[in-house]
Amino acid sequence: MKELAKITPEEFIQRRKALMEKIGKNSIAIIPSSEVKYRNSDAEFAFRQNSDFLYLTGFNEPKSVAVILPGREESEYILFCREKDPKTEQWTGRMVGLDGAVEDYNADDAFPIDDIDDILPSLMENRSKVFYSVGNNPDFDKQVISWVNSLRAKVRNGVQAPHEFVSLDVFLHEMRLFKSPQEQQLMRDAGAVSVRAHQRAMKACNAGMMEYEIEAEYLHEFKKAGMDAAYTTIVGGGEWGCILHYVENNDVLKDNELLLIDAGAENQGYASDITRTFPTNGKFTDAQRQLYQVVLDAQYAAIEQCKPGNRWIDPHDAAVRVITTGLVELGLLEGSIDKLIGDKEYFPFYMHKTGHWLGLDVHDVGDYKIDDEWRELKAGMTLTVEPGLYISPSKDVDEKWWNIGIRIEDDLLITESGNEVLTAELLKEVDDIEAWMAD
Repeated sequence: MKELAKITPEEFIQRRKALMEKIGKNSIAIIPSSEVKYRNSDAEFAFRQNSDFLYLTGFNEPKSVAVILPGREESEYILFCREKDPKTEQWTGRMVGLDGAVEDYNADDAFPIDDIDDILPSLMENRSKVFYSVGNNPDFDKQVISWVNSLRAKVRNGVQAPHEFVSLDVFLHEMRLFKSPQEQQLMRDAGAVSVRAHQRAMKACNAGMMEYEIEAEYLHEFKKAGMDAAYTTIVGGGEWGCILHYVENNDVLKDNELLLIDAGAENQGYASDITRTFPTNGKFTDAQRQLYQVVLDAQYAAIEQCKPGNRWIDPHDAAVRVITTGLVELGLLEGSIDKLIGDKEYFPFYMHKTGHWLGLDVHDVGDYKIDDEWRELKAGMTLTVEPGLYISPSKDVDEKWWNIGIRIEDDLLITESGNEVLTAELLKEVDDIEAWMAD
């Protein structure tokens, strides 16, 4: 397998410089890492770095804090982290250490995390603004406030404490919304692995299998490529496909039912997010085929609207119109298309938006509205397009449609001329799915 692309050290440097320009001199930005979380007793959850911290540093250890100090002559980027310790390394693996933070991760200086209470308050002196995202880590929030208060207590000695807290999200999340060429390639690679995983699952699927057996096919393909799951995999057969975030994945797959799978790989923090729906026995029933085609047509219509100059809501509006029209043609709704859309009569069958931003978080950061207006799509943005239909049993619905849940989701990059579907290699036409599963 080819070697995966990586974010270069130079790009991390450029990101920090860009942030410094945005927050300005006389400011300080403080970004803590994630912490290790325990699932039970002495067993840890797999460590996942804080996305903002990872975006700025590339540093993948807990108990770390990045400090950005624009204009400081001695050092503008300081990393607090763990010191190397042979006893700890014996149990949990190699540590970067202070020298590695400077040599391998381009910190201007590095200090032991255990010394942060002694050092960081002095770095705040004469800085008027503290850029810090409050609320993600209550314990660290208290620590930051205590540093500011310790400086305020020294005002009579001529010490100037910061007088303003500003959420770092305002600038940092807008930066993250636009993906660089290196980020785009990481997401292409994640998408390619996810495509292989979905293809593998379609080949493996048979009625009588358990949902978790299909989930295992995905995890195998992700790990084989050196990646992890970007989120908890959804494997919902039959009625469970109508539950948007079904994650139990522990039922038997029944004949003549659809299987909805929402699964994507994470590549060095960058997520892919794909959903496909296909018949457990490899052959769509007439009812399944009809509803599936409505969703597929809605996705094509939404993808067509994903281009610079359009608004974020335009793909959703296009999908809603196709879905509503399809529901009328199939007899699930009656009336004027415009009125049905205006009254949201489609909502019992399609209750979510058609996509979300995608990046270091699977539901990535970035505002969807600016000044209460849906924001304009621009080159470099990445998003999903995922219309669906979910027909739960109801006295108002013909029984032939019951328990049919369908979602079709792909990952897109907005380009200067339109869009690139990062996961386009994964088949989704009815005939192609049936041929692939029969082969």
